[in-house]
Amino acid sequence: MKERVVVTVAYDHAELLDIACVTTTLGMANQLGARIPYRQLIATPAGRPIELHSGLALTGQQPLERLVGPVHTLIVSGGLGHERAAADTRLVGHVRRLAKLSKRVASVCTGAHVLAAAGLLDGRRATTHWGFAAQLAARFPKVTVDPDPIYIRDGDMCTAAGVTSALDLTLAFIEEDHGSDVARTVSRHLVTYLQRPGNQAQMSIFTAAPPPGHDVVRRLADHVASSLDGDLSSATLAAYAGVSERHLARLFVEHLGQTPGRYVRQVRIEAAANLLTSTKLPVAAVARRCGFGSAETLRLAFAQRYGTTPAAFRATQTTTG
Repeated sequence: MKERVVVTVAYDHAELLDIACVTTTLGMANQLGARIPYRQLIATPAGRPIELHSGLALTGQQPLERLVGPVHTLIVSGGLGHERAAADTRLVGHVRRLAKLSKRVASVCTGAHVLAAAGLLDGRRATTHWGFAAQLAARFPKVTVDPDPIYIRDGDMCTAAGVTSALDLTLAFIEEDHGSDVARTVSRHLVTYLQRPGNQAQMSIFTAAPPPGHDVVRRLADHVASSLDGDLSSATLAAYAGVSERHLARLFVEHLGQTPGRYVRQVRIEAAANLLTSTKLPVAAVARRCGFGSAETLRLAFAQRYGTTPAAFRATQTTTG
């Protein structure tokens, strides 16, 4: 029987979830209808056991140095050991060698640093955990780092963001390899979302830290969140805060990293996304509540932010029963 060989590269202080999200999901696909099964291998330096970031030990199945192709999918895991792994010229060299023998190459979380060290991300758009995106961009200027998406596919090269985004990427691989029915069945058995869009933001108003300790900024952020269907223009916000529009813009860029207009739009889109997946409100009603005015305006905003329609977002993001 044919099989798809999937090699997951792991190293000392790798993150167990980065590995398990991939291996468990592919193993579930084998049980639930994969036409061509996956044969999974955990490759470690010299094939030795590795110590994970959590303190647990993981036994390597194959020495990284002895692996030969063909490989269907090569995946480099992440973890706090990524800096040492990316500096290990031997490990990086074997990742580069195996990438040439692989149909599909991917990284999870900070595993992108290893791919970048191998030169595999040069001239490509890539993502990683939001907390390490600046580090990746600074060390590898030839890589176009986008810290927002859950995962990015650039040709045959895929990079996923932090930790559980590996689950989303692996479900996307299963859908590509076996169709949406198998991917949907796997997601149900894993009791998870069918699949978040790859360009969904890693960070949002629902998971980001609260506004910094600046009274005016905090008061404005609270006002925006509680007045989504009202007038939130820069002029109105400046008048509400008792500052000039120019000073308002400086405050938002300094404390929130974006202009007032972009911040308001982000809050409105993410509030709409939350309502779409947590209520049965019609799309038009969601649009009005979140200040978009019409369903068409919301649709255009979703297309720009998520690359999908509100209806499709609701269908794929609402938890399966």
